[in-house]
Amino acid sequence: MKWCRVEVHGQPSFGMVEGEEISLTDENLTEENLFSSADVEPEESTGGPDKAELVATRSELKRVEAEAAELKNQLARRQADFENYRKRVERERSETYNRVVADVAAKLLPVVDNLKRALDAESSVESAESDEFRHFLSGVDLISKQLSGVLDALGVKAIAAVGEQFDPHIHEAVVSEPTDDYEPDTVMQEIVAGYRLGDKLIRPALVKVATRK
Repeated sequence: MKWCRVEVHGQPSFGMVEGEEISLTDENLTEENLFSSADVEPEESTGGPDKAELVATRSELKRVEAEAAELKNQLARRQADFENYRKRVERERSETYNRVVADVAAKLLPVVDNLKRALDAESSVESAESDEFRHFLSGVDLISKQLSGVLDALGVKAIAAVGEQFDPHIHEAVVSEPTDDYEPDTVMQEIVAGYRLGDKLIRPALVKVATRK
């Protein structure tokens, strides 16, 4: 290839030719035609539609993940609220049950006391007493056992007394007696039985307490 001199619009110019000289005329070549291709800059690559779709997909994924995390937190809070509600209902139900049972038991305990006194009187009955009276006492004993069974089924338990260390929370000392047979502050005798329902005290046991001589 070699350079050659040409005229464009009457002005001298140069062009490259291969093999032989060429002539440039206004009709087939101008400065604009010669240099227009050099003035055009290549279009910047922006990644095209695939890159835009990827960016949109990532943005949507972040939004969905954030929404899922929020829903998970809401579910955890709802579960915690429900668990607290369930425990509160169970506690209130248990408290209501214990209160009702304790009230009923408190009304039945005097009956239990009277039946016990009647049965204690049996030991003082002489053999000369009639068989009818003994049958009567047997009926009282049966009723007492049935009533005690009902209270036990309701969860009402008698408080241990004789031989136990005196506990002011469940025992009520009505009399004391100096003695060497028991350690001081030991319950010697149960005068009236005490009862409890779980941790709830229905009635303290009335007892006699040993003291030091």
